[in-house]
Amino acid sequence: MRIFHIATVTDWEAAETSGSYTTSTRGRTLEQEGFLHASREDQTAGVLDRYYGDEDAPLLLLTIDTDLLDVPWREDEVGSDTYPHIYGPLSPAAVVDVRPMDPPLT
Repeated sequence: MRIFHIATVTDWEAAETSGSYTTSTRGRTLEQEGFLHASREDQTAGVLDRYYGDEDAPLLLLTIDTDLLDVPWREDEVGSDTYPHIYGPLSPAAVVDVRPMDPPLT
């Protein structure tokens, strides 16, 4: 399955260097949140609008192949929907596509 995560260029470049991505969502780490936030493709535009609408830093859309994850993940209920969450650091090897979010998805 493919799931998606919005990342800043700075955070993603640091992950490529270190071999581990640990930004849960804007301004929150894996350690603080307990998991990395992700979305299905149909949820990505809403996540971008809700959490990154006023972000000035360049953003990337990471496409993650769940079969390549070396940590657990699952879909958790959030309100009346479910969202994928990754329960550990994301290895760049599980990211199969990185796309600039310019222009934005919205």
